[in-house]
Amino acid sequence: QVQLVESGGGLVQAGGSLRLSCAASGLTFRSYAMGWFRQAPGKEREFVQAISWSGGSTYYADSVKGRFTISRDNAKNTVFLQMNSLKPEDTAVYYCAAARSRYRLEYSATYNYWGQGTQVTVSS
Repeated sequence: QVQLVESGGGLVQAGGSLRLSCAASGLTFRSYAMGWFRQAPGKEREFVQAISWSGGSTYYADSVKGRFTISRDNAKNTVFLQMNSLKPEDTAVYYCAAARSRYRLEYSATYNYWGQGTQVTVSS
């Protein structure tokens, strides 16, 4: 049984930082690309960042360029999202996801498994 469990969300003031973690189990973690998506109230789920199985390639949405950084530790089956210079518009539920494919990682349909999400709230 595959499980992706996010943690690290919370309430932070604008300009602050948070580090999200996603612990994976039940799959060969190093064989999967990993992604982070987010969904704000009343909006569709949107792509944030993704990382290849090796960590050698990363992809990001323009809205988080220069502020968010994705990384992974294959020895610990964990993917991270470091979020700096947070803005109120970053408020959302953040989801991690695992994809067997190495392509089209900006699309949610590419992903095979999803976590339950963690809330991030940025106050102004």
